[in-house]
Amino acid sequence: MKQRPRIYYTATQRELMWDRWQKGDNLHQIAQLFDRHHPSIQRILMQTGGIRPPSRSRSVLALTLAEREEISRGLATGQSLRSIAQLLGRSPSTVSREVKRNGGIKDYRS
Repeated sequence: MKQRPRIYYTATQRELMWDRWQKGDNLHQIAQLFDRHHPSIQRILMQTGGIRPPSRSRSVLALTLAEREEISRGLATGQSLRSIAQLLGRSPSTVSREVKRNGGIKDYRS
């Protein structure tokens, strides 16, 4: 059996795999769609026990892009971290960790 070059399936291709699997197609039929052998499809489907994983989403606790921009603007105007946090309705430690994680007060970019 000739070894084929490794491919990385896109999110769309993975969705198609899960749709076909849920519809009842077997591994060989799904693999034929991608011109692959069934073990490459089996590896993806069996990582979660054959159950479609939930779609990924950001935590509601994570700072949004708008909040990061507000932090950046606040630091540029010389506001304190506490006043920025109060303006955002967030804990000062959350804002402080965000700034520290991304370059500090002088180099922060959202």
